[in-house]
Amino acid sequence: METETRGVVAVTGATGFLGRHLVRALAQDGWTPRVLVRRDPIHPLWRDFEVEVVAGDLKTPGALQRLSQGASVVIHVAGLIKAASLKGFNAVNRDGALAAAKAAREAGARFILVSSYAAREPALSNYAASKRAGEDAVRADSPNALIARPPAIYGPGDTETLEVFKLAASSPVLPVLSPAARVAMIHVHDAAAQLAAYCANPISGLVELSDVRRDGYTWAEIMSAAATVMGRKPSLVRLPGAGILAAGALADAWSFASRTPTVFGLGKARELLHADWTPSSAPRAERVPSVFGLLDGFAHTVDWYRKQGWLP
Repeated sequence: METETRGVVAVTGATGFLGRHLVRALAQDGWTPRVLVRRDPIHPLWRDFEVEVVAGDLKTPGALQRLSQGASVVIHVAGLIKAASLKGFNAVNRDGALAAAKAAREAGARFILVSSYAAREPALSNYAASKRAGEDAVRADSPNALIARPPAIYGPGDTETLEVFKLAASSPVLPVLSPAARVAMIHVHDAAAQLAAYCANPISGLVELSDVRRDGYTWAEIMSAAATVMGRKPSLVRLPGAGILAAGALADAWSFASRTPTVFGLGKARELLHADWTPSSAPRAERVPSVFGLLDGFAHTVDWYRKQGWLP
């Protein structure tokens, strides 16, 4: 059966981890993806369909207008996860989001901002503050926009979670944080499918994505699942919160001295220690339910890593 042919969906951040999978999900759903990139994208995920390309980035004059013109939907996935200051984060996560929303509105396209659970707690970090600022700016400019907050995303192609599996494969102990904390997770295929579904069935307001476990996972469950799929049973050792904060402060000091922004710092340490990263009271209107839970999602991811030679 042929897929229904839809219109154009414009995507920023298309070459990032989530963006790559989102573009594929859109194409599979019958949309024509149009991406904003600095150079022609060549990616295995995009081999079997056509992608329209607009050259440039968020700051290229006229690029967002060209990206949005004639599109049914604009999805803004682009974001910054490390910067030396709040000003640096805001330049992309606030100002870039607002510029994309304006371009979509002027082109008559619907707008979806992909934000983050971190935006719920702007006092925790400069990153979180910039994500909330982006949401607020988009709401003010485009009240009919949809703001979608995904939780921690993992899956094929993710280099960050790969380190957890490498540790689980080799270490006799795995670190965990507070036993009271709960963390929502989502497989990238589920996140992409849910975002693509909002293009076909538009809503406004705020949604928070998650996998099949809306009540999230404890850190012990997350690390135990990583060990299980690697065929290991290491001991779990709780890391004290004070130690995490101290490590974050040291990372910030090194970052400042070396003038090299890092993802981990005091702000990220505060995010990790936050007790509740599960879906809040934000309205839930998922068009496509999640397929993966944590254990089968991790198993699927590790299978991909092994096929690619990323894991033994």
